[in-house]
Amino acid sequence: MSAVTRVANRSSISSLLARWRSLSSAVPPSGTNDNNNKPHAPPHFRLNPLPSPPPPNEKKQQVQWVFLGCPGVGKGTYASRLSNLLGVPHIATGDLVREELASSGPFSSELSEIVNRGQLVSDELIISLLSKKLAAGEANGETGFILDGFPRTIKQAEILEGVTDLDLVINLKLREDILLEKCLGRRICNQCGGNFNIASINIKAEDGSPGIIMAPLLPPSNCLSKLITRSDDTEAVVRERLRIYNEMTRPVEEFYRSRGKLLVFDLPGGIPESWPKLLHALNLDDYEDKQSAAA
Repeated sequence: MSAVTRVANRSSISSLLARWRSLSSAVPPSGTNDNNNKPHAPPHFRLNPLPSPPPPNEKKQQVQWVFLGCPGVGKGTYASRLSNLLGVPHIATGDLVREELASSGPFSSELSEIVNRGQLVSDELIISLLSKKLAAGEANGETGFILDGFPRTIKQAEILEGVTDLDLVINLKLREDILLEKCLGRRICNQCGGNFNIASINIKAEDGSPGIIMAPLLPPSNCLSKLITRSDDTEAVVRERLRIYNEMTRPVEEFYRSRGKLLVFDLPGGIPESWPKLLHALNLDDYEDKQSAAA
């Protein structure tokens, strides 16, 4: 079944929360994997090749995809671009957390303390926020999604697997020193909410490793004086988030690799270099042109 045409049942608040409760004591602790006896794919290949997408003049593609990757790797950037291209909602759990913080909702105080320490939000809180978002989308007639920031643990992956059938898990990779520099360069416009990055990365090739160039993503002139830094984008917090990712989330990669749903994509550079290569890896390299021609 095509990864860009399959439509699976959407989960509701009750189904997600019920699944979480049923697995909260039955699933092995995060960081463990009970699928060690299953064959694993080589680290940079997917077991099941992606088929070619249908013509873009057909109904919008209702994909059910997940983006994995360390903090700051660019999950939101590429998930958002694919969301616009394919016409499906982009759901970033990090944005859901920030929206809850800004709303002074019932979880805002607890979330603020967790985020400022660089720790992971609990399964129950994340699932509550995600369920609310999915239910609102379902009520508006939305089908399909591109998830960014969930699942982050084996338990969360088990829960998600129990309520929906993912087509593909895209795992973005980038060197940790570059990730740190990117996170410290992130800026937000406090007026329009735009995301920018002032980091200019230019690493020369050495010892067989390719060079990487990432130009800064600078704001327009009207945003320059309104840029702010996220409270959790400090070196200590970013390093802690990377440590937690390595400890708890990388086993999720193996979880999806064992199911033949993992596509590993090493970012070769910034958006100009990476975007066309990502489209090629997804069999969407000529999709933008065909979509424009069919409009």
